[in-house]
Amino acid sequence: MYETFETYAPVSGAPSDAHAEFEPWETVEILEAALFRLGLSSVRVEGPYSLLERASASQGLGFDVALNISEGFGGRNREAWAPVLLEMAGVPYWGSDALTLSLTLDKAWANDRARAAGIPVAPQCVMNSGAAAGEARLPAPFPLFVKPRWEGSAKGIRVSSRVENREALVNEVSRVTETYAQPALVEAFLPGAEYTVMVTGHSPPRAFPVLQRALERDSRIGLHALAHSGARDWEHTSPGELTPALEKELAKWALLVFDVFECRDFARVDFRLDQGGQVTFLEVNPLPTFAPDGTFGILAELEGRSTDALLADVLGEGLKRLGFTQAE
Repeated sequence: MYETFETYAPVSGAPSDAHAEFEPWETVEILEAALFRLGLSSVRVEGPYSLLERASASQGLGFDVALNISEGFGGRNREAWAPVLLEMAGVPYWGSDALTLSLTLDKAWANDRARAAGIPVAPQCVMNSGAAAGEARLPAPFPLFVKPRWEGSAKGIRVSSRVENREALVNEVSRVTETYAQPALVEAFLPGAEYTVMVTGHSPPRAFPVLQRALERDSRIGLHALAHSGARDWEHTSPGELTPALEKELAKWALLVFDVFECRDFARVDFRLDQGGQVTFLEVNPLPTFAPDGTFGILAELEGRSTDALLADVLGEGLKRLGFTQAE
Protein backbone atom coordinates (compact mmCIF):
# COMPACT_ATOMS: atom_id res chain seq x y z
CA MET A 1 0.00 0.00 0.00
CA TYR A 2 1.33 3.38 -0.94
CA GLU A 3 0.37 6.99 -1.54
CA THR A 4 2.25 9.22 -3.94
CA PHE A 5 2.10 12.97 -4.28
CA GLU A 6 -0.57 12.44 -6.96
CA THR A 7 -2.84 10.04 -5.02
CA TYR A 8 -5.17 12.72 -3.64
CA ALA A 9 -6.44 15.82 -5.41
CA PRO A 10 -5.46 19.17 -3.86
CA VAL A 11 -8.02 20.56 -1.43
CA SER A 12 -8.85 24.25 -1.47
CA GLY A 13 -7.54 26.01 1.63
CA ALA A 14 -5.21 23.15 2.64
CA PRO A 15 -1.69 24.11 3.78
CA SER A 16 1.06 24.05 1.17
CA ASP A 17 2.69 21.02 2.81
CA ALA A 18 -0.52 18.98 3.08
CA HIS A 19 0.92 16.19 0.89
CA ALA A 20 4.46 16.31 2.27
CA GLU A 21 4.32 12.86 3.85
CA PHE A 22 3.41 11.06 0.64
CA GLU A 23 6.06 9.47 -1.57
CA PRO A 24 7.50 9.93 -5.06
CA TRP A 25 7.05 7.09 -7.56
CA GLU A 26 10.72 6.24 -7.10
CA THR A 27 9.92 4.95 -3.60
CA VAL A 28 7.35 2.47 -4.92
CA GLU A 29 9.78 1.30 -7.58
CA ILE A 30 12.72 0.84 -5.22
CA LEU A 31 10.60 -1.15 -2.77
CA GLU A 32 9.42 -3.37 -5.61
CA ALA A 33 13.04 -3.91 -6.63
CA ALA A 34 13.81 -4.98 -3.04
CA LEU A 35 10.87 -7.41 -3.07
CA PHE A 36 12.02 -8.83 -6.40
CA ARG A 37 15.45 -9.49 -4.85
CA LEU A 38 13.63 -11.67 -2.31
CA GLY A 39 11.96 -13.61 -5.10
CA LEU A 40 8.56 -12.02 -4.45
CA SER A 41 6.07 -10.49 -6.87
CA SER A 42 4.09 -7.35 -6.06
CA VAL A 43 0.51 -6.12 -6.20
CA ARG A 44 0.14 -2.34 -6.16
CA VAL A 45 -2.65 -0.96 -3.94
CA GLU A 46 -2.89 2.82 -3.96
CA GLY A 47 -3.85 3.85 -0.46
CA PRO A 48 -6.20 2.71 2.31
CA TYR A 49 -9.35 3.47 0.33
CA SER A 50 -8.31 1.05 -2.40
CA LEU A 51 -7.46 -1.47 0.29
CA LEU A 52 -10.93 -1.00 1.79
CA GLU A 53 -12.51 -1.74 -1.58
CA ARG A 54 -10.46 -4.91 -1.91
CA ALA A 55 -11.31 -5.99 1.63
CA SER A 56 -15.01 -5.55 0.87
CA ALA A 57 -14.83 -7.72 -2.26
CA SER A 58 -15.69 -11.39 -2.00
CA GLN A 59 -12.49 -12.58 -3.70
CA GLY A 60 -10.22 -11.27 -0.92
CA LEU A 61 -7.20 -8.98 -1.01
CA GLY A 62 -5.17 -10.95 -3.53
CA PHE A 63 -1.85 -11.05 -1.67
CA ASP A 64 -0.28 -13.01 1.20
CA VAL A 65 1.74 -10.34 3.01
CA ALA A 66 1.63 -6.54 2.86
CA LEU A 67 4.18 -3.74 2.84
CA ASN A 68 2.42 -0.56 3.87
CA ILE A 69 3.80 2.96 3.44
CA SER A 70 0.41 4.72 3.46
CA GLU A 71 0.16 7.81 5.68
CA GLY A 72 -3.56 8.59 5.39
CA PHE A 73 -4.71 12.11 6.20
CA GLY A 74 -6.73 14.21 8.59
CA GLY A 75 -6.17 12.85 12.09
CA ARG A 76 -3.82 11.20 14.54
CA ASN A 77 -5.01 7.68 13.66
CA ARG A 78 -4.44 8.10 9.91
CA GLU A 79 -1.27 6.00 9.78
CA ALA A 80 -3.23 3.15 11.36
CA TRP A 81 -5.90 2.96 8.63
CA ALA A 82 -4.16 0.36 6.48
CA PRO A 83 -2.81 -1.81 9.34
CA VAL A 84 -6.27 -2.05 10.93
CA LEU A 85 -7.82 -3.16 7.64
CA LEU A 86 -5.05 -5.72 7.16
CA GLU A 87 -5.60 -7.08 10.65
CA MET A 88 -9.34 -7.33 10.01
CA ALA A 89 -8.61 -9.23 6.79
CA GLY A 90 -6.12 -11.51 8.54
CA VAL A 91 -3.21 -10.49 6.31
CA PRO A 92 0.24 -10.13 7.99
CA TYR A 93 2.35 -7.09 7.19
CA TRP A 94 5.80 -5.62 7.57
CA GLY A 95 6.28 -2.83 10.06
CA SER A 96 4.71 -1.67 13.30
CA ASP A 97 1.09 -2.23 14.21
CA ALA A 98 -1.73 0.30 14.31
CA LEU A 99 -1.35 1.19 17.98
CA THR A 100 2.36 1.94 17.68
CA LEU A 101 1.77 4.08 14.60
CA SER A 102 -0.96 6.15 16.29
CA LEU A 103 0.89 6.55 19.57
CA THR A 104 4.12 7.68 17.96
CA LEU A 105 2.37 10.09 15.58
CA ASP A 106 0.92 11.93 18.59
CA LYS A 107 4.10 13.63 19.76
CA ALA A 108 2.70 14.65 23.14
CA TRP A 109 1.69 11.10 24.06
CA ALA A 110 4.90 9.69 22.61
CA ASN A 111 6.99 12.03 24.72
CA ASP A 112 5.00 11.08 27.83
CA ARG A 113 5.62 7.40 27.11
CA ALA A 114 9.32 8.00 26.49
CA ARG A 115 9.73 10.05 29.65
CA ALA A 116 8.04 7.34 31.73
CA ALA A 117 10.63 4.87 30.38
CA GLY A 118 13.51 7.10 31.51
CA ILE A 119 14.33 8.49 28.06
CA PRO A 120 15.42 12.18 28.15
CA VAL A 121 12.70 14.44 26.71
CA ALA A 122 12.55 18.24 26.40
CA PRO A 123 10.12 20.11 28.71
CA GLN A 124 6.87 20.62 26.84
CA CYS A 125 3.17 21.36 26.99
CA VAL A 126 0.16 21.34 24.67
CA MET A 127 -1.62 24.58 23.70
CA ASN A 128 -5.01 24.49 21.98
CA SER A 129 -5.26 28.08 20.75
CA GLY A 130 -3.44 31.35 20.45
CA ALA A 131 -5.62 32.79 23.18
CA ALA A 132 -4.56 30.01 25.53
CA ALA A 133 -0.93 30.63 24.63
CA GLY A 134 -1.27 34.21 25.84
CA GLU A 135 -1.89 33.07 29.40
CA ALA A 136 -0.42 29.56 29.58
CA ARG A 137 2.37 28.59 31.90
CA LEU A 138 5.51 28.08 29.82
CA PRO A 139 7.26 24.69 29.84
CA ALA A 140 10.70 26.37 29.76
CA PRO A 141 12.28 29.79 29.24
CA PHE A 142 12.38 31.25 25.72
CA PRO A 143 13.31 30.35 23.06
CA LEU A 144 10.58 27.75 22.57
CA PHE A 145 9.67 25.62 19.60
CA VAL A 146 6.11 25.23 18.27
CA LYS A 147 4.89 22.43 16.00
CA PRO A 148 1.69 20.50 15.24
CA ARG A 149 0.96 17.79 17.77
CA TRP A 150 0.38 14.95 15.29
CA GLU A 151 2.09 15.58 11.97
CA GLY A 152 5.13 14.03 10.34
CA SER A 153 7.70 14.99 7.67
CA ALA A 154 8.20 18.32 9.46
CA LYS A 155 4.76 19.53 8.38
CA GLY A 156 3.92 22.88 9.90
CA ILE A 157 7.49 23.83 10.73
CA ARG A 158 8.79 27.21 9.58
CA VAL A 159 11.57 29.57 10.66
CA SER A 160 8.89 31.22 12.78
CA SER A 161 8.45 27.93 14.69
CA ARG A 162 11.26 29.08 16.96
CA VAL A 163 9.74 31.80 19.15
CA GLU A 164 11.62 34.27 21.33
CA ASN A 165 8.80 35.95 23.27
CA ARG A 166 5.13 35.67 24.29
CA GLU A 167 3.80 37.62 21.30
CA ALA A 168 5.59 35.34 18.85
CA LEU A 169 4.34 32.31 20.80
CA VAL A 170 0.72 33.45 20.50
CA ASN A 171 1.11 34.06 16.77
CA GLU A 172 2.76 30.71 16.12
CA VAL A 173 0.32 28.66 18.20
CA SER A 174 -2.52 30.42 16.36
CA ARG A 175 -0.97 29.55 12.99
CA VAL A 176 -0.52 25.88 13.87
CA THR A 177 -3.91 25.32 15.47
CA GLU A 178 -5.84 27.16 12.77
CA THR A 179 -3.93 25.85 9.75
CA TYR A 180 -3.57 22.22 10.83
CA ALA A 181 -6.77 21.81 12.90
CA GLN A 182 -4.99 20.29 15.89
CA PRO A 183 -3.27 21.39 19.09
CA ALA A 184 0.23 22.80 19.09
CA LEU A 185 3.08 21.15 20.94
CA VAL A 186 5.29 23.76 22.62
CA GLU A 187 8.66 22.63 23.92
CA ALA A 188 12.04 23.95 24.97
CA PHE A 189 14.18 24.75 21.96
CA LEU A 190 17.24 22.51 21.90
CA PRO A 191 20.20 24.40 20.39
CA GLY A 192 22.61 21.50 19.88
CA ALA A 193 23.35 19.14 17.03
CA GLU A 194 20.62 16.89 15.62
CA TYR A 195 21.08 13.20 14.89
CA THR A 196 19.00 10.41 13.42
CA VAL A 197 19.34 6.66 13.96
CA MET A 198 17.73 3.96 11.81
CA VAL A 199 16.84 0.78 13.68
CA THR A 200 15.79 -2.41 11.88
CA GLY A 201 15.21 -6.08 12.51
CA HIS A 202 14.22 -8.07 15.56
CA SER A 203 15.62 -10.53 18.12
CA PRO A 204 17.61 -8.32 18.57
CA PRO A 205 17.11 -5.15 16.50
CA ARG A 206 20.10 -3.39 14.95
CA ALA A 207 21.06 0.29 15.09
CA PHE A 208 22.67 1.61 11.90
CA PRO A 209 25.47 4.22 11.93
CA VAL A 210 24.28 7.57 13.26
CA LEU A 211 23.67 10.40 10.78
CA GLN A 212 23.94 14.08 11.67
CA ARG A 213 21.42 16.49 10.19
CA ALA A 214 22.39 19.91 8.91
CA LEU A 215 20.85 22.92 10.67
CA GLU A 216 19.89 26.31 9.31
CA ARG A 217 22.68 28.61 10.46
CA ASP A 218 20.68 31.35 12.21
CA SER A 219 17.57 29.64 13.58
CA ARG A 220 19.29 26.28 14.23
CA ILE A 221 16.22 24.49 12.86
CA GLY A 222 16.94 21.37 10.84
CA LEU A 223 17.26 22.10 7.12
CA HIS A 224 15.11 19.05 6.32
CA ALA A 225 12.33 20.63 8.40
CA LEU A 226 12.43 23.82 6.35
CA ALA A 227 12.17 22.05 3.00
CA HIS A 228 8.47 22.94 2.72
CA SER A 229 9.01 26.62 3.55
CA GLY A 230 9.60 27.71 -0.03
CA ALA A 231 12.70 28.13 -2.15
CA ARG A 232 15.58 29.80 -0.38
CA ASP A 233 19.34 29.44 -0.27
CA TRP A 234 19.60 28.44 3.38
CA GLU A 235 22.95 28.82 5.09
CA HIS A 236 23.68 25.59 6.94
CA THR A 237 25.81 24.38 9.81
CA SER A 238 26.63 20.98 11.30
CA PRO A 239 27.80 21.90 14.79
CA GLY A 240 28.14 18.48 16.36
CA GLU A 241 31.17 16.24 16.71
CA LEU A 242 30.03 12.64 16.42
CA THR A 243 32.48 10.92 18.72
CA PRO A 244 32.48 7.13 19.22
CA ALA A 245 31.13 7.65 22.74
CA LEU A 246 28.25 9.84 21.51
CA GLU A 247 27.40 7.41 18.71
CA LYS A 248 27.28 4.56 21.21
CA GLU A 249 24.97 6.57 23.46
CA LEU A 250 22.65 7.52 20.58
CA ALA A 251 22.44 3.88 19.47
CA LYS A 252 21.64 2.82 23.03
CA TRP A 253 18.76 5.28 23.31
CA ALA A 254 17.48 4.45 19.82
CA LEU A 255 17.29 0.74 20.62
CA LEU A 256 15.48 1.51 23.88
CA VAL A 257 12.97 3.71 22.04
CA PHE A 258 12.41 0.94 19.47
CA ASP A 259 11.67 -1.45 22.33
CA VAL A 260 9.52 0.90 24.42
CA PHE A 261 7.18 1.64 21.51
CA GLU A 262 7.20 -2.03 20.39
CA CYS A 263 8.32 -1.08 16.88
CA ARG A 264 8.73 -3.84 14.30
CA ASP A 265 11.13 -4.27 11.38
CA PHE A 266 12.14 -0.61 10.93
CA ALA A 267 11.93 2.80 12.58
CA ARG A 268 13.87 6.06 12.51
CA VAL A 269 14.64 7.73 15.84
CA ASP A 270 15.61 11.40 16.05
CA PHE A 271 17.56 13.12 18.82
CA ARG A 272 18.96 16.54 19.59
CA LEU A 273 21.52 17.79 22.09
CA ASP A 274 20.40 20.33 24.67
CA GLN A 275 22.37 23.32 25.92
CA GLY A 276 24.53 21.09 28.09
CA GLY A 277 25.15 18.51 25.38
CA GLN A 278 22.72 15.92 26.77
CA VAL A 279 21.07 13.60 24.24
CA THR A 280 17.33 14.39 24.11
CA PHE A 281 14.60 12.42 22.34
CA LEU A 282 12.73 14.26 19.57
CA GLU A 283 10.55 11.61 17.95
CA VAL A 284 10.35 8.09 16.59
CA ASN A 285 8.97 7.38 13.12
CA PRO A 286 8.03 3.72 12.63
CA LEU A 287 6.83 4.60 9.13
CA PRO A 288 9.99 6.24 7.74
CA THR A 289 10.47 7.21 4.14
CA PHE A 290 12.07 4.64 1.85
CA ALA A 291 12.80 7.25 -0.83
CA PRO A 292 16.19 6.84 -2.55
CA ASP A 293 17.38 10.20 -1.17
CA GLY A 294 16.19 9.41 2.38
CA THR A 295 17.96 7.81 5.32
CA PHE A 296 18.04 4.33 3.80
CA GLY A 297 19.54 5.73 0.60
CA ILE A 298 22.29 7.51 2.55
CA LEU A 299 23.05 4.41 4.62
CA ALA A 300 23.22 2.25 1.49
CA GLU A 301 25.66 4.70 -0.09
CA LEU A 302 27.84 4.54 3.03
CA GLU A 303 27.83 0.76 2.74
CA GLY A 304 28.74 0.93 -0.95
CA ARG A 305 25.66 -0.81 -2.31
CA SER A 306 22.28 -0.06 -3.81
CA THR A 307 19.32 1.07 -1.73
CA ASP A 308 17.17 -1.82 -2.93
CA ALA A 309 19.84 -4.29 -1.81
CA LEU A 310 19.85 -2.82 1.69
CA LEU A 311 16.05 -2.77 1.78
CA ALA A 312 15.94 -6.40 0.65
CA ASP A 313 17.97 -7.34 3.74
CA VAL A 314 15.63 -5.34 5.99
CA LEU A 315 12.49 -6.83 4.43
CA GLY A 316 14.01 -10.30 4.50
CA GLU A 317 14.39 -10.02 8.28
CA GLY A 318 10.75 -8.98 8.45
CA LEU A 319 9.72 -12.06 6.48
CA LYS A 320 11.44 -14.24 9.07
CA ARG A 321 9.54 -12.49 11.89
CA LEU A 322 6.28 -13.11 10.03
CA GLY A 323 7.11 -16.78 9.60
CA PHE A 324 7.66 -16.72 5.86
CA THR A 325 10.61 -18.28 4.11
CA GLN A 326 12.37 -16.31 1.40
CA ALA A 327 11.43 -17.38 -2.13
CA GLU A 328 14.15 -19.13 -4.12
